[in-house]
Amino acid sequence: MSTLAQVSIHPSQFPDAVHAEFRASLAGRRMNHKFHYDTPNRARRWLAVHEAHSPARTDPDCLAMYARAFAAATVALGGADIQLVGLGCGGGQKDVQLLRELGRHSRRCSYVPLDVSPTLVLMAREAARTVISEDAIQPIVADLGVADDLAGALDTLRATNLPRLFSFFGMIPNFEPGMILPRLAALLRADDWLLFSANLAPSEDYAAGVTRMLPQYDNPETRRWLWTVMEDHGAGSEERLQFAIEPDPVEPDLLRLAAHWDVKRDATLVLEQESFPIQAGERFRLFFSYRHTPRTVTRLLGKHGLQVVETWSTTSGEEGVFLCRRT
Repeated sequence: MSTLAQVSIHPSQFPDAVHAEFRASLAGRRMNHKFHYDTPNRARRWLAVHEAHSPARTDPDCLAMYARAFAAATVALGGADIQLVGLGCGGGQKDVQLLRELGRHSRRCSYVPLDVSPTLVLMAREAARTVISEDAIQPIVADLGVADDLAGALDTLRATNLPRLFSFFGMIPNFEPGMILPRLAALLRADDWLLFSANLAPSEDYAAGVTRMLPQYDNPETRRWLWTVMEDHGAGSEERLQFAIEPDPVEPDLLRLAAHWDVKRDATLVLEQESFPIQAGERFRLFFSYRHTPRTVTRLLGKHGLQVVETWSTTSGEEGVFLCRRT
């Protein structure tokens, strides 16, 4: 077997496209989330946050919930061979768990790990090699947020005649629903499935439940991770970030937690040879993460032609998994 890793790079992650998006982030004072993951150091610091604070790592019931969801989804898919497309695959841990479950039912599986981070795509590829053969893995580096032709690109892969299961774990919190949900719906063919997770507000009082989640974000590991991209581009030593709860600009009854850098002293951010002065008193949004309820998930998916077939959630009410199809 070749020691070379064959990775496809979508034009959305070509250097000029990435440069333009990063420039827009600095000029607009709103960091594109992809730049928190796109270098090995940032990706590894994110993995440290995931290990320390993600319920999938800290709550045994969350692990059990995913196991139940994967087993039930495998049954719902029937006995056919399948192609798993891991959208925002991260390090691939959940996708590999899902591949193992699919393999227990004597399916032949292929796997497409897809992420904006080459580091994470390669990590997912290595993890998947412990479960399926290397020639059944087709890694892709792409930006789901801007790759308008991704459906066509996926149709060019091997085993495209198979039904597909799209996984979308830990991703939906960092996309505005009005942007990401139409893109997900456009990827699914009639015989495809979508299995994704959402961070939930664990309370009958939605706003109170969102407030309870602040410590999962306002902590040293997350601050260090979010500041890395600023530090890498000239912001200097870490300044304290401000975490707050804010409504979605289009769906005001949907809330998200946001991290802002309230600039205390003048600084200059640098991208290659270009400088971006930033003055004391300005505000730079580094991050946001939505908190849903099963009701908001079902309603928003329905607006874009996606039907929730089955739902699982943790006892704590902090995380849920949803199996969906096109209506």
